[in-house]
Amino acid sequence: MKIKQVIIFIFISLLFSPSIIFAQRNPTRSADEAFENQRYFIAIDKYKKAYSKVKKNKPEKNRVIFQIAECYRLTNNLKRAEAQYKRLIRAQYDKKEPLVVLHYADALKANNKYDLALVQYNNYSELAPDDPRGLFGAEACRLIKEWEENPSKYEITQIKKINSRESDFSPVYENDNFNSIIFTSTREGATGKETDDWTGQNFSDLFSTKIDRKGEWSTPKLLGAEDVINTKANEGAPFMNSSFNALYFTRCMNSPKKQSGCFICRAERRGRTFNQPKGLDLSSDSTIANGHPTLSSDELTIIFASDREGGYGGRDLWIATRKSKTDEFNRPQNIGPEINTLGDELFPFLRNDSVLYFSSNGHLGIGGLDIYKSTKTEKAWSEPKNLKMPLNSNGDDFGIVFHPNKERGFFSSSRKGGRGKEDIYEFIEPPVLFTLSGVVKDDRTLQYAENADVKIIGSDGISLSTKTNNQGVYTFTDSQILEGTSYDIIVSKEDYFVSKGKITTIGLEFSKDFEHDFIIVPIPEKPIVLPEILYDLAKWDLKPQYQDSLQGLIKTLDENETLTIELASHTDLRDSDERNDILSQKRAQSVVDYLILRGIDPARLTARGYGERVPRTLVKDIQRDGFSFPEGTVLNEEYIESLETNAEKEVAHQLNRRTEFSVIRKNYVPRQKNEPVAAGEVNIVVNPEEHFVKYEIEKKTGALKAECFVNDMSINFYFEDHARPYISISEALKLLKEGALSKEDFKGDPNVILANGTIANKAVFTIKDFTIANITIHDIEITVDNRARVPFVIGKSTLSLFGKYTIDKGAQVIKF
Repeated sequence: MKIKQVIIFIFISLLFSPSIIFAQRNPTRSADEAFENQRYFIAIDKYKKAYSKVKKNKPEKNRVIFQIAECYRLTNNLKRAEAQYKRLIRAQYDKKEPLVVLHYADALKANNKYDLALVQYNNYSELAPDDPRGLFGAEACRLIKEWEENPSKYEITQIKKINSRESDFSPVYENDNFNSIIFTSTREGATGKETDDWTGQNFSDLFSTKIDRKGEWSTPKLLGAEDVINTKANEGAPFMNSSFNALYFTRCMNSPKKQSGCFICRAERRGRTFNQPKGLDLSSDSTIANGHPTLSSDELTIIFASDREGGYGGRDLWIATRKSKTDEFNRPQNIGPEINTLGDELFPFLRNDSVLYFSSNGHLGIGGLDIYKSTKTEKAWSEPKNLKMPLNSNGDDFGIVFHPNKERGFFSSSRKGGRGKEDIYEFIEPPVLFTLSGVVKDDRTLQYAENADVKIIGSDGISLSTKTNNQGVYTFTDSQILEGTSYDIIVSKEDYFVSKGKITTIGLEFSKDFEHDFIIVPIPEKPIVLPEILYDLAKWDLKPQYQDSLQGLIKTLDENETLTIELASHTDLRDSDERNDILSQKRAQSVVDYLILRGIDPARLTARGYGERVPRTLVKDIQRDGFSFPEGTVLNEEYIESLETNAEKEVAHQLNRRTEFSVIRKNYVPRQKNEPVAAGEVNIVVNPEEHFVKYEIEKKTGALKAECFVNDMSINFYFEDHARPYISISEALKLLKEGALSKEDFKGDPNVILANGTIANKAVFTIKDFTIANITIHDIEITVDNRARVPFVIGKSTLSLFGKYTIDKGAQVIKF
């Protein structure tokens, strides 16, 4: 940032050696005078001309390069500054002036060369171990990537309509409608036609602009009457009091060929005009630069920046008080080492009389000036906190102002991507909002679960419920999911196990749309073998190593409080029926006792021993101890005796020794709860005695239509003589949703075939049990056809699998 230096009155103190004094009497005298008078833009050309005359004098040549580098730095031309500092380090000038290394590192960091900058910051720490800026710079280089990945929650927007090709910065609100701002600019149209020798730009003035109801900013205009607020001097860094009837700002006279200071002015507003401003008496030395005022709401405390003696570094923040608005301020005091550093602290803004925002290049930062925040405590100010990205960048970021009642405002930046040299940006902290949504699917069919109940219970005690739509979707809006709250999500549906999840908004600084999908598992009608609960021969005690196998069942019972179950235990085929009955009952009871010990209500548990009467039927392939047992195997006495080795027989006996659980009720009322759950669905078994089925002729198509059962579900089939069996997508989806089909029945990857809530065309599935006229055949392959005109079609080749048949057209029956 170039023009910021003008408004903030930078005073550079250089200690010249005798050789420098000698040089000033010679070719560099004019350049040195321009530099001392802060005419850096002019000094650059003068030093370049002097360089050719002193290049044989190595010490003087390096000093001139250093002065050129400083001029580039102070006019914010950091790419050229970087090149000059690099030359000085090669010439080992850093041994005479260690600050060369620090400024070189700062330039590298500002130019996004973080790895190189880190090396130079470490070098500077070795040269100047008492200066914390080396450590801060090195730490910043290491943190920048983290800050990029984890920015603050502010959102920023460049205000293109306000910004020019020159410097625009330091905005403040102009009125209590907060629809107008005053800011500093060096744009065309500023008062005076001369060029500032420091920056090469116009002298700065104060401008104002207003936003209309459509959100459009007006063309900025000079503030106030001619030669009242704006003069041929530099005016900038405004501040409006809380009543918006007094304007404080900085004026720098920039007298030619001599160093001149800056002072703070106050101008009262009368209607739309300002009175002639008066300077505040903050210093008797006219060469001291005082500027960047910010005041408390009662205007009895002022904080400003100054290069006066007694500071900690370059420009510090100072504070002064007074008893009334008509009094002069008391002698300013340095605000303290918590805020001020060896670098520059500038552009303060006091918010709510207790929070100080300011810019600094001396604290841990990203690059150039960064914006910091510090809170006033009883004794001092808190450690400044970097506002991070996106408010801060590797450019200069400064001149922040907040809306008094909202988390929004404006700031200035020289970052890349702007329109001019410095630009004004608007920032806002968007409200932190949360939503929760997801999709619920059936585990068996992978289809959407419609009308599932989804309930959230917040840590604040509030619970809400909704249902899934026909796409299985549930949603909770941003008015229902609150900040600082944890939620339990409970998904339930009749004849399905409950599924649960958790989310939390505690500690989240940014809005988030939570997505939590669920797959709910149907409650099976057949017994489920508990995993890895095995018993020694003739023993019933539950081994400790198998207690972990019951954790899944305990979790299921805890989450499904309306279920009651039967724990069924089975023995192998050895020993007598009576002894096996007693043994199996004890084994079942041992499981029940353990579940009760873990807090399960005894009223929900039934222990039953079946002895050896129910040999196990394997529902999947099992590999055990090197032996294979295929799906569908019944481990009865005949099968076990057919096995070749005693070791294989022993494994089969062990597989028979098992404990299973079955759901026997779904409507148990938990203790101390009064809300009953609806009864479970009743299954009806159809078992006609005769082998015939009635049919009808559909009027539209003339097709023969009759009833059949697909895995015990009643549907109609249409008969076409030469057709291979096929089914429409809608009819296949109906079978899925009603439970007659599952994902395991399809050939191929079910996640692909059943994606997006539909079934892929030409998918093939197997009907395990296909029944017509009380005759059942097995494992019939059906193709899904998206062009099917009727729901389900079979032909002669399929119908003949049920046996020889005749079609009685008179009685309209098919006989087998």
